[in-house]
Amino acid sequence: MSKQTVMIIGLGLIGSSLARCIKKNHPNVWICGWDKSNETNKTAVENKVVDYLPESFEKAAQASDVIVLAVPVNTAQYYLKELSTIALKKETIITDTSSTKQEIVCTAKGYNLNFIGGHPMAGSHKSGIFACDENLFENAYYIFTPTKIEQENQVKQLEELFSGTRAKFVQLDPKEHDEITGMLSHLPHIIASGLVNQAEGFNQKHPRAKQLAAGGFRDITRIASSDPQMWTDILLSNRHVLLQMLSKWQKTTSQLSFWLENKDIEQIHRFFENAKEMRDHLPTDEKGSIPAFYDLFVDVPDRPGSIAEITSLLAKVPISLTNIKILETREEIIGVLQLTFKNEKDLTTAKMYIENKTDYHCRLQ
Repeated sequence: MSKQTVMIIGLGLIGSSLARCIKKNHPNVWICGWDKSNETNKTAVENKVVDYLPESFEKAAQASDVIVLAVPVNTAQYYLKELSTIALKKETIITDTSSTKQEIVCTAKGYNLNFIGGHPMAGSHKSGIFACDENLFENAYYIFTPTKIEQENQVKQLEELFSGTRAKFVQLDPKEHDEITGMLSHLPHIIASGLVNQAEGFNQKHPRAKQLAAGGFRDITRIASSDPQMWTDILLSNRHVLLQMLSKWQKTTSQLSFWLENKDIEQIHRFFENAKEMRDHLPTDEKGSIPAFYDLFVDVPDRPGSIAEITSLLAKVPISLTNIKILETREEIIGVLQLTFKNEKDLTTAKMYIENKTDYHCRLQ
């Protein structure tokens, strides 16, 4: 790849991780960073995530061959407006990383910008530049949503630029993208948050419920811990798709209510049977629209030093352990240590090491 200048706007988890990936495969690419946080900018330079921070946004944009908007969709649209007032090079490609595509593609078209929507379907439960990870996108789907045939070569340029992500590149129509992510990511976040909000009122009446929720309920609602502002923006930018899906979901729950009222055993059984069949056939070795949880659950005996024994063992292995949690209650299990890892490789390594070195039983989520 010839000498290029890439401007990354937004140096949080996604932006900083992309910068690392670009440098990994293209060390000669000159990366310019821009973030609203002075502290983040300072960290980016000190840790060599970017090559430099420009004094002028306008001059940096004019010098760039590729501009990446690694910011929330509302912020990305603000920057599109700013970029529309700058005399960019004719061949400059602008792309983004936001979770919805129809609205931002329409905005870019209105400004007559050379824009190709992008969405790396990867994330983490940590945020900010300190969560920067060059392996974040490995085996994840990276979606591009070009709207013109003549952008095909430019998509190939972006795929080459981002080859260090080791992601699987896919092209979709913006509308299809929003419908798919609406079903597989946005709607589940709404449902999970709705369950948690409903449980909040229930917990006031039944205080013990909160303690018992440490088991399966906590697991199936984990995505409700996502950033509220980010998800407000996502829902509003994909509102037309989600309104249709919520209507269908309401019909599904109404149908289930009808079956319960009429004690329709056959329909209720079929409801769960269909769900089980669909769930059992979902791919297990690929990253999807919701970030994966790399959790290992270890049954620990009720004796002094059990947890210290496990953590001491893992300290001898070159893996990244991101979180440790003791679960006081989990369905039919007493004494469970929950270990969270950065990726599947570290999870598998830890499981094998613990089982080989101890008599503790380990299980995946």
